Amino acid sequence: MRRVVITGIGAVTPVGNDAPTTWESIRAGRHGFSKIDRFETDDIGVSVAAFLKDFDPSDVVDKKEQRRTDPYCQYALCAATEALRDCGSDLKDLDPYRVGVIVGSGIGGMQTYEEEIHKFFEKGPKRVSVFFIPMMISNMAAGNISIRTGFKGVNFAPVTACASSAHAVGEAFHQIKNGYLDACIAGGAEATVTRFAMAGFNNMGALSRSEDPDRASIPFDKERDGFVMGEGAAILVLEELEHALGRGAKIYAEIAGYGATGDAYHITSPSPDGEAAAKAMQLAFEEAGLTAADIDYINAHGTSTPVNERYETIAIKKALGDAAKTVAVSSTKSMTGHMLGAAGAIEAIITALSLRDGIIPPTVGYRVPDEECDLDVVPNTARKQNIKAALSNSLGFGGHNATLCLKKYQG
Repeated sequence: MRRVVITGIGAVTPVGNDAPTTWESIRAGRHGFSKIDRFETDDIGVSVAAFLKDFDPSDVVDKKEQRRTDPYCQYALCAATEALRDCGSDLKDLDPYRVGVIVGSGIGGMQTYEEEIHKFFEKGPKRVSVFFIPMMISNMAAGNISIRTGFKGVNFAPVTACASSAHAVGEAFHQIKNGYLDACIAGGAEATVTRFAMAGFNNMGALSRSEDPDRASIPFDKERDGFVMGEGAAILVLEELEHALGRGAKIYAEIAGYGATGDAYHITSPSPDGEAAAKAMQLAFEEAGLTAADIDYINAHGTSTPVNERYETIAIKKALGDAAKTVAVSSTKSMTGHMLGAAGAIEAIITALSLRDGIIPPTVGYRVPDEECDLDVVPNTARKQNIKAALSNSLGFGGHNATLCLKKYQG
């Protein structure tokens, strides 16, 4: 089977408008949470979110195109442009049918949906934009990236809630490994810091109601009370190893395994037994030719909800056995917030950079230990440590589990 490596990364996140700035913030343990000032929140009950700061897509998306694309799609285009620039090639030496685009979104064009539904009820159906549907649907980040780049290979958008972009990266990995593609643009995008979306998530009890940004997203902490809504995009360029070496590409890390399972349990809660999530982890590291003892770090799903970390801890213990006692586990959602459909991809990028630089990112805001989450959660300060193999977990509403196994590239 062919080997697959990461040769380009791009990111637009609450802690940085590009990948290097995002990584600098993550290493430093800086979160991106602040009080919401975009819309009225008093009647919603949630006042903190993780939104983009001073973001302007104009260098990539002109004014006309901005009027015809939802913010989630603009984020994706900016991150994809950065990733391709970063990889050092436009990949035009490859057959365009051998370069794919797999970019997911958990929800798609929520801002567009919210704006157009107001028009519909206030001004009538004739005032709904002719661009409403192509702006809203979740596949248009993948579609627009393909249109922009000319890549004509496999092109689709996984929609598995919070696991969407982890599935995108995993499916891209398999497409290249199994010989269907030579390269793929993979990742996810989300733009759900809107009044409508915040109301919906809050009414189901998913969001943190903390008014203190420093105590809002606190994964593994006993006082956690829900996730902080994030937004942005993360895109990776995956490439077959020999092609990457042939053009002298820099290599961030190798993707070596991927596990995908379903809980078959509940529409929002992870399964309490952790069995299916554990199976996804095992499938990932076994495909990579590794054992549980080989895993040095896990970038946890770690949403800061009361049940997630409890059940994810159970899953990690089931997957790794005795090795769970010593493996480092952290949640970078303690800094980025929960970017929903973009979460898996940004966490894959962070995991790749952790392998490259030998730095395990921290779980920030951690103060009160939870006896039910008795893992090494790397509290508050990044740890310098040589890591050779890591897992990145994503668990989505509906019971969708995806785990990526990454290796440090050593030739």
